Amino acid sequence: MRKLSLGLLILFISNTLRAQERLPLQQILDSIRIDNPAFKVFDADIRSTQEAAKSARNWEAPQVGGGLWMTPYNPRYWAKSGTGEPGKGSFMLMAEQMLPNKKRQDAEEKYLTALSEPTRERKKELLNLMTAEAKKNYYQWMVLKKKLRILSDDEKLLDFMIRSAELRYKNGLGKMNVYYKLKAAIGEVQNQQLVIANDIQQKKIALNTMMNRNTATDFDIDTSYEIHTYQPEWFDTSNLVQHRSDLKALQREVNVNHLQQDLEMAKLKPVFGVQFVNMIGFGGAPMQYSLLGTVKIPMAKWSSRAAKANVESLKWKLTALDNQKRSILNESVGMSAGIEQERELKIKQCRLYEQTILPALRKNFQSLQNAYEQNTEELFALFDAWESLHTTQLEYLQQLQDLLVLQTQLEKILEIPAL
Repeated sequence: MRKLSLGLLILFISNTLRAQERLPLQQILDSIRIDNPAFKVFDADIRSTQEAAKSARNWEAPQVGGGLWMTPYNPRYWAKSGTGEPGKGSFMLMAEQMLPNKKRQDAEEKYLTALSEPTRERKKELLNLMTAEAKKNYYQWMVLKKKLRILSDDEKLLDFMIRSAELRYKNGLGKMNVYYKLKAAIGEVQNQQLVIANDIQQKKIALNTMMNRNTATDFDIDTSYEIHTYQPEWFDTSNLVQHRSDLKALQREVNVNHLQQDLEMAKLKPVFGVQFVNMIGFGGAPMQYSLLGTVKIPMAKWSSRAAKANVESLKWKLTALDNQKRSILNESVGMSAGIEQERELKIKQCRLYEQTILPALRKNFQSLQNAYEQNTEELFALFDAWESLHTTQLEYLQQLQDLLVLQTQLEKILEIPAL
């Protein structure tokens, strides 16, 4: 009964897979790039800094005021005297406007405009990380599907051997010692099928999450893949600096740092203003006015400390950014070289499995199967040949998965465009 239920489960999974939407890798990556909400956060941040840059040409708010000017406390002096002498005091209206320094505005506009550039590169960096994670899940799912097909074929072979052993035992032509090993083996195969089916669901949930879809959305993937070849120049430091988004983001931060220093130095430039005052005299006194030019002198020693301290702070931050860039570059060069070396080893191992090991084991199993069907070989030898082939096939798929994961890691480090 348990065997029937498991068979129905596998049949259901197989039929479902055939009816599912089949998504190629590129379509999944495009969906992540368009629909994942994490990228919308960066878009909003970029728009925020772009809007802030519009404030660079802002003028200081004008100041206006009014009140009594040089007016006696005693109101009787406000009116014209009996001798015709004008009253004393005035009502004053004042307006003042500071004029912006153009060089300071230029420096501020360049600084605020450049603020969004590191965010753009950080968005690309996140896309590169998500792309690598999606590829990893995709390739692991692909290998799991291949394993599931092997296990399905193995289950049929074991079922055939079990029924053959039962028949031969009834006819007195065989022994039951291998029979129980076959029963245990088919149970283990069925257990592996359950584990793999669960692992596939986990990969599906992960990819649905990255595509911002309901985690229960059903779909299938292709089982095609390509082993890439990378030119030596991809591993040069100049190439890494040119393509790595995190390194380009640090370079953009360096540029912003320089612009911020320019802005701090521009704050030390004088700012001019104009002030107009109009006075309406009391008691027939004539109207008077005052027109003054004003200037702020931020370069004075006691008023320039903040700007100079900020410039010195930015210089140390620039040193930190430069060292961080060197550290990432050094680590990336070492990791990419190490991964490429291991990847080359995996390629050679997979070729050995494909061209030598697996063909030999398949021929061995087929020859023993033919001999067993002709009653010239024991079931134990056939089971032993199957067990070797079964284990080696799974080992080969594990090597293939390791190879594809290494390829994904290398492409993440090098940030290679789509190949």
